[in-house]
Amino acid sequence: MKKLFLIYTLTSILFTSCKNKTNNTTVVDSEKEIKKELKFTNEQFYDQQGNFLEEKAKDALIEMLEYHNYPVFEGLRDKIWLTDYNKGNYAELGLASIMFVNNEKDQYMLMDIFLLPGQMLGEHMHFAADGNPAKMEGWVVRHGKSYIVGVGENNRAQFPQVKVPKSHWDGKVTTNHIIEANEGDFAYLKEKESAHWQMAGPEGVVITEVGNVHTNAGVLRSDPEMN
Repeated sequence: MKKLFLIYTLTSILFTSCKNKTNNTTVVDSEKEIKKELKFTNEQFYDQQGNFLEEKAKDALIEMLEYHNYPVFEGLRDKIWLTDYNKGNYAELGLASIMFVNNEKDQYMLMDIFLLPGQMLGEHMHFAADGNPAKMEGWVVRHGKSYIVGVGENNRAQFPQVKVPKSHWDGKVTTNHIIEANEGDFAYLKEKESAHWQMAGPEGVVITEVGNVHTNAGVLRSDPEMN
């Protein structure tokens, strides 16, 4: 009888343990987060007079960062620098970033770039200025997707989703070699002083940029209206 009781007890424990594991798995599956689609309209970033509303743009950026579980640390909002290039089309053409360090003495920098879904970072080049060399840089995608474009064979036909807005130099660019960079991918500027630009995927993108040093006076944009 003791043997039968022991077998029954062990069987009961194993059955209960398996049942609990099954229930836990079910609970986890049922609680998977369903993310709300990120959608922004250009109208939300401007008032009736066409003035760029930076705080509204920051609202959208914070929403995107929270969507990607990016650490929204204390003071982050105040550190965000952004521009619509004075084009009035921030939803499609603009840039936001946080410069963590730009050491001109030792010539290194680190920054995070934020692009809203489908937003283009305008085509530009870097040249020597103010005693600093021409900036060389690289980018690692932290969240989302970026189409990173620079010198090389024109493969734009393979990426019909990458459409340069008309507000950018009447829809023109000079470089058309696209690298589709997803989370964890790294790309870099292939040639010194060469033109380059980026466009975010449908969920926007968070990019960490590293470089030797950034000099505002050394930036030249392809669209003359953006300089």
